[in-house]
Amino acid sequence: MVTPLDIFSGFSVDDIAAARTFYRDTLGLDVTDGPMDNLDIALPAGGHVFVYAKPDHTPASFTILNLVVDDIDAAVDDLNGRGVATKIYGDELPTDDRGVMRGRSQDRGPDIAWFRDPAGNVLSVLQN
Repeated sequence: MVTPLDIFSGFSVDDIAAARTFYRDTLGLDVTDGPMDNLDIALPAGGHVFVYAKPDHTPASFTILNLVVDDIDAAVDDLNGRGVATKIYGDELPTDDRGVMRGRSQDRGPDIAWFRDPAGNVLSVLQN
């Protein structure tokens, strides 16, 4: 059996500087520079995410990070005010005009809105 000392996740981007600005300044996350031109994002519960540059980066087609918030509408308003589009799925998912899928009112999961980082990776804000 594997006995890990720690566990962390990682994903690629095509531009470390743009990722640093987005994750630190736009999302307000705790981002530090790592060795060899990568980033470390410290998560509120104590975990970490490793972000690395990849020249032939292909954006993740799935949600790489879910940011749990107290108020989905306030979070979406804040993101939209910072120029982040939260309506990225159009008619693919039953979202409202701001990109929020309202699951809580139907007992079908959280209210959630998806958006993309500068590298095209998908993230979300959600309210349980």
